[in-house]
Amino acid sequence: MPKRPVPDATVARLPLYLRGLITAAEAGRPTVSSDELATASGVTSANVRKDLSFLETTGTRGIGYSVGSLTDEISAVLGLAGERPLVIVGIGNLGRALVTYDGFSRRGFVVTALLDVDPRKVGTTIGGLVIEDLADLETVVADRDVTIAVLATPAHAAQDVADRLVGVGVTAVLNFAPTHLDVPSHVTVRKVDVSSELQILSFYEQASKGRLATGA
Repeated sequence: MPKRPVPDATVARLPLYLRGLITAAEAGRPTVSSDELATASGVTSANVRKDLSFLETTGTRGIGYSVGSLTDEISAVLGLAGERPLVIVGIGNLGRALVTYDGFSRRGFVVTALLDVDPRKVGTTIGGLVIEDLADLETVVADRDVTIAVLATPAHAAQDVADRLVGVGVTAVLNFAPTHLDVPSHVTVRKVDVSSELQILSFYEQASKGRLATGA
């Protein structure tokens, strides 16, 4: 476990290192250097060394870090020492894509429930799971010991669903709904807004064209 409190910026990069470590393990690599982790993660080797200095696992000069030991420690720091169950709420086009996304299982998460309000979808199967009625949210979440939810509902329904999730013990929400969620301070929300990211990309792409046109 960490030698001292881990800064938020380091926490944000740990999943990148974990992804690089998983790739190295799949390639049969027993060790990996900070330079290799930096290249795989899109950061500098100085970032890697500073971030990993917060952990117990240390590298060996000329050899690097043990892939197995570092994977285990980062997984533990991120709360992924065991499989984490999660529920996906809202099984529209995006929700269906998320259900079949294999990145969840490869990163220690198990989708244990799918919930939707549409009676035409309830009872049908996707990815080996039966879509259940949103009316049963409280029972489903409690019975399956879920504390992490993926929210892919329309914007107008998101806050009500979030309130219900929080009320039954969910403390972490990955929000794909295009709206802000008001939650208690003990609940963590990470927002994924694809349209906003595209708008930001458009701004920088336009600015880049402007610089090229003026020779700046």
